[in-house]
Amino acid sequence: MPAKSKQSSKKQESFEIRGEELLKKIKELIKEGNIRRITILNKKGKEIIVIPLTVGVVGALLAPPLAAVGAIAALVTECTIKVERV
Repeated sequence: MPAKSKQSSKKQESFEIRGEELLKKIKELIKEGNIRRITILNKKGKEIIVIPLTVGVVGALLAPPLAAVGAIAALVTECTIKVERV
């Protein structure tokens, strides 16, 4: 099932996504490079994790948040990713 995208403004987007696709989508967004912050919400809209990204963040610094995202993906069936772009 592809992610549904909702755009609320020029600088924010949200994607409704299934848990097993979560880590893959987060990695895609990080590769785009114009992301300021990623927030993962459960299906009730409660924040699960906020990942702040700054210019110059490299792979080693992203390892702990990505490990947390992997654990979250194993626990949730559906979630929403809110993306704040630069």
